[in-house]
Amino acid sequence: MTSETITAAASGTWRLGDLAVRRMGFGAMRLTHLADGSPTDRERVVCVLRRAVELGVNHIDTASFYFSPTRSANELINRALAPYPEDLVITTKVGPGRDYAGEWWWATPEQLRGQVEENLRQLGRDHLDVVNLRIPRRETTGSIAEHFGALAELRTAGLIRHLGVSNVRPDHLAEARAIAPVVCVQNPYGVGSPAEDHAFLDACGQQGIAFVPFFAIAGAGKEAGVVTQEAGPVRAVAGAHGVTEAQVRLAWTLNRGPHVLAIPGTGNPDHLVENIATGALRLSPEEIALLSAV
Repeated sequence: MTSETITAAASGTWRLGDLAVRRMGFGAMRLTHLADGSPTDRERVVCVLRRAVELGVNHIDTASFYFSPTRSANELINRALAPYPEDLVITTKVGPGRDYAGEWWWATPEQLRGQVEENLRQLGRDHLDVVNLRIPRRETTGSIAEHFGALAELRTAGLIRHLGVSNVRPDHLAEARAIAPVVCVQNPYGVGSPAEDHAFLDACGQQGIAFVPFFAIAGAGKEAGVVTQEAGPVRAVAGAHGVTEAQVRLAWTLNRGPHVLAIPGTGNPDHLVENIATGALRLSPEEIALLSAV
């Protein structure tokens, strides 16, 4: 697989409402700092963003709380890509907030408008394509109706085009859909996820809703990146194809259904090319079964 010639078109497309996106997208979390917390090189990540678009990426996932003392993901996206390509879809999320000391807080329904407006300001947009309501802990969070209802009002007002939910359970999705259309679910997911997560992904596909996994590459490493010993089957499949373990994890995730959208993040131009090339990586049924059993 010669990754240099492969574009995001190889991954296929899906629709977020009326917006067509290529299934291989880009996550902005890694734009502001490296896994060890050190700052990224500003010019390098601006070049990574521009290269992603050149390679056909038209779905970028971001958030106003992706910032470090010296970098803001939204403002880097604005600097690199504005005026934005007509087909570029920028997805953001609200709910969590961070003060300038880096301390986390969670928005009340009344505070969500301010978070939406901050994303608009940083991105230089008059509306947001997709906004996900991110909840604190899916295991313990109760009703999301008040928060999602506040976003639905902002959608009616024209500030938001489409809505999604993040870090949620199936009952949260059902609750949201009773209020307004939901175009995507963004949840942690990847090789080794539990059975209930597989079932939720499948249910989203049956409802025509995009499933957008985060930590698909990092797995249990989460924000810190892959820090644990890689599973044997992942290494074996990677060796058989002459690709990286990260590419195998991404390819398996994309294989889970045509409604699955990948948003791997990186500030490394070589990793960007590898990630996008994964859209052309085809695993055999035996390899898929091997990875599914991890």
